[in-house]
Amino acid sequence: MNGYSNGRKPDYTRTLEKGIAFVRGLRGGLTDDTGRREEGLRRLADEIRTADAIVIGAGAGLSTAAGYTYSGERFDRWFFDFAERFGIRDMYSGGFYPFPDDETRWAWWARNIYVNRYLDPPGSVYRDLLVLVGDRDYFVITTNVDHCFQRAGFDKRRLFYTQGAYGLFQSAQGVVRKTYDNEAWVMEAMQAQGFVRGEGGAFEPPRDGRLSMRLPHALIPVCPDDGGPVSMNLRADDTFVEDDGWLAAADRYAAFLQAREGRRMLFMELGVGGNTPMIIKYPFWAMTAENPKAVYACLNYDEAVCPAAIRARSICIDGDSAEALKALKADICSDGGASSPAEATPSRFS
Repeated sequence: MNGYSNGRKPDYTRTLEKGIAFVRGLRGGLTDDTGRREEGLRRLADEIRTADAIVIGAGAGLSTAAGYTYSGERFDRWFFDFAERFGIRDMYSGGFYPFPDDETRWAWWARNIYVNRYLDPPGSVYRDLLVLVGDRDYFVITTNVDHCFQRAGFDKRRLFYTQGAYGLFQSAQGVVRKTYDNEAWVMEAMQAQGFVRGEGGAFEPPRDGRLSMRLPHALIPVCPDDGGPVSMNLRADDTFVEDDGWLAAADRYAAFLQAREGRRMLFMELGVGGNTPMIIKYPFWAMTAENPKAVYACLNYDEAVCPAAIRARSICIDGDSAEALKALKADICSDGGASSPAEATPSRFS
């Protein structure tokens, strides 16, 4: 016996294939008509209480709701000098800017990594979500690369970061199939640019605003194994490294789904947009359609929709996910946070 249900080894790519096949055969289009917001919150609270297992699919919109914005005040605080010199207006586009040399490019990336990996998000979104599922049978798949789930306290073995992580370097051409933690380098590079430690130990811009936009040449990171250049472990092309940790997480996710086939599942999609719907959104639709006991929930700002074919078993909640999660947390906590279907009590939204 190989220990796998149905005699099959878990394979994450099956979910991608299943999602694409479902969308290609989709009839009836999409709808956002699954009831009023209050009704949706009530239904979702009840599903969280009674589901045998919960699969969370998170996209960039969830981190945006948590305050991880790439422009505006947050950008101006950390990148004002890059904006003035190079005309860069947000952190995302800055990652593609043709900087004049590696010293400047890596100074930019040190700040970008620090702000989006090692600083906690301003809002409580991820902590609120953990309250909802922390003692339940759950798994998280996310296209986010900011480690917010881990910092909020989610079990690392229940997380699958499909697109990489800000906290990891890799060989620039993907020659070495390994990744490397970059925390120590980031802290040294932040200090080298003139950032100072505040009372809580986190870096802050100096009061006089005097910062260097270039790192010393000796601080340009190199691959520990072959001495060659490194890049961020972020999926951009076919050089992306899926290391042993990535492959193990993919297998755990596939095994989680396979072991719970046919059970009462809640597929809870949060902030997933249209950039990579084939990773989370399409598979969630397909797995809901094929399992009559499954429910699909979509929380999103202006993009909360579902296929008409699964409308009766879908919950679409438009608007700010942060507000929705706070309301759900208050509801779940009002009954002591029932941890199993047998202990569940009626929703306060009733």
